[in-house]
Amino acid sequence: MACEKQVVNGIRLRQKERAFNMKYDRVYNFAAGPSTLPEPVLEEIRDEFMNYKGSGMNVMEMSHRSKVFQSIVDEAEADLRELMSIPSNYKVLFIQGGATLQFAMIPLNLMKNGVADYIVTGNWSNKAYNEAKKFGKINLVASSKDKNYSYIPDVSDLPISEDADYVYICENETIHGTTFKKLPNTKGKILVSDQSSMFLSKPVNVSDFGLIYAGAQKNVGPAGLAIIIIREDLIRSDLDEKIPTYLRYHIHADAGSMYNTPNCWAIYVCGKVFKYLKRLGGLEAMNQINLEKALPFYDFLDNSKMFRGTVVKKDRSLMNIPFVTESPELDAEVVAATKAAGFDNLKGHKSVGGLRASIYNAMPKAGVDALIAFLKEFEAKHA
Repeated sequence: MACEKQVVNGIRLRQKERAFNMKYDRVYNFAAGPSTLPEPVLEEIRDEFMNYKGSGMNVMEMSHRSKVFQSIVDEAEADLRELMSIPSNYKVLFIQGGATLQFAMIPLNLMKNGVADYIVTGNWSNKAYNEAKKFGKINLVASSKDKNYSYIPDVSDLPISEDADYVYICENETIHGTTFKKLPNTKGKILVSDQSSMFLSKPVNVSDFGLIYAGAQKNVGPAGLAIIIIREDLIRSDLDEKIPTYLRYHIHADAGSMYNTPNCWAIYVCGKVFKYLKRLGGLEAMNQINLEKALPFYDFLDNSKMFRGTVVKKDRSLMNIPFVTESPELDAEVVAATKAAGFDNLKGHKSVGGLRASIYNAMPKAGVDALIAFLKEFEAKHA
């Protein structure tokens, strides 16, 4: 009965999203981040905008030290812990700076031996790799650069360094559209994962990782916030005294993410999204919805004579789908046509070109179906 109720709730929420989209004449936003948010959540935010639950003010106006905002943070953390089944020996931190700040915070906090192993599968893991090299001996143990990051390399038997403090991956590459279907064999070393563009898109076993982090602006909220899930034994206070105070995980953990004024608005919105996902049925339900959106899109690409995906089938992302036509000129024509038809932000990243549809949790299936139909029509007219 509980499962049936979740299904019914999910259907009602999606119907509400479609009605919202029509009422406000919203485009289907396929941006990679900042990206679309669940429309029922936007309605809740709208209704609370001038006066949050009788406080007489907007969340952006209230003190982060107030009881009202503390309840927002506490509920957000509790809901996230429930969604991900986060073990009690893991801390949840809300830190400003987005995911990019974590490229430096991770090596500064986790390296005891000054050694770490990185797997580079795209733009974001490469940026993290290059940043980490400023702080220690960073080994590149696997890479897919040889084929323009169009696949995930074999990670079953990597040359893991005996003295490595951790092994790092970007689990879903936003720009290149690849994702790990199987986690690397770290041979007992701590696994660190950037889950920014796949966060809360499917169930995850948190215990497989020493640290998970995600920039909020792709799947759960506004830009400017990173969510860190870190095992308690990795939070050290015996760090080099030269490491800035703000870049120490123990400072944020000890202060309950309130060392300084946090990104209050982003935390509030993320908390709304967490509750929305719970109403939808949790991460199992969300994963099924994401499969129902992505698989038809890939099926269209595999059968199209004009469009083709750029990622090998076994490593395709459910969140970010890059694709191309026969030429950059035709790519640009498609982007212009889709924008005119109400589909926005389909231009591929400047580093790779082509097109890209980011179909995060909040992208309704109706938006994906409509885009597929439009691309089919475009292809038929240009055959």
